[in-house]
Amino acid sequence: MVADEAGSDAAIDAIAAELYAIVPADFTAARNARAAALTDRALATRVKALRKPVVAAWAVNLLAREGQLADALELSAALREAQDDLDAAELSRLGRQRRQLVAALAAQAVSLAQDAGVTVSAAAAGDVEKTINAAVMDAAAAAAVMTARLVTPLEAGAFEPDDLADAVAGSLPGAAEAAPRDDLAARRARKAAEKAAREAERDANEADRLLAAVAAKQTKTQERVDHLAERIGDLQRDLARLEAEHEEAEDQLAALDREHRDAASHAADARRGADRARRALDG
Repeated sequence: MVADEAGSDAAIDAIAAELYAIVPADFTAARNARAAALTDRALATRVKALRKPVVAAWAVNLLAREGQLADALELSAALREAQDDLDAAELSRLGRQRRQLVAALAAQAVSLAQDAGVTVSAAAAGDVEKTINAAVMDAAAAAAVMTARLVTPLEAGAFEPDDLADAVAGSLPGAAEAAPRDDLAARRARKAAEKAAREAERDANEADRLLAAVAAKQTKTQERVDHLAERIGDLQRDLARLEAEHEEAEDQLAALDREHRDAASHAADARRGADRARRALDG
């Protein structure tokens, strides 16, 4: 129970933190009951307006409440520093590290959700990974994720800092902070580095997809090559056996030809003898 029921950001944030720890299926009933219990009507109205979180956002909230995003936020700071310095080699190394860390954290969020009895679909798991990646890539997104009050998932490069207010229940710490004043050239360089990082990520994902497709085809073709080699071996053994049988049959045929000639000659001699014997008998 929040002691201060005034319609302040602190009060609504505290209540939202309680409600967004509840599984999505029970959220609406818990929210309505919490609003009905409030004596401050302004605060009750704000509580009643809190939206039910989608499963992907709720799973990321679990991860934030468990304190598992520290490594991701440290990597986020390193990425932004590398982008500011236009350090291509460091960006490449950190990019690989980011993909591995984001995938591992997304899997952990899905596991936490399943432990709480909530099934996370493949599509929702993809949104979990996109949201964690957004937190690594963007400081404002990181601030939003760390509230553990996400309502909808995020995607890197798909929002402006002010847009995050719709994705988070209650206030958004740090979202309204002014960015450091840069000269125009520095801002353009940072924007170009961010764009290059996003494009490099898309290229890396596409390359990974193509590599997996080629590997699958390679495996399938290797299996066919092995099968055909085995079949050729069988056929070669069959051919050798048939050639031996053919040679043996030819030898048998040649012997029978000789035997036939001998039998025919003997039959002709016998027939001539029989003819002479009849003629002698008749004469």
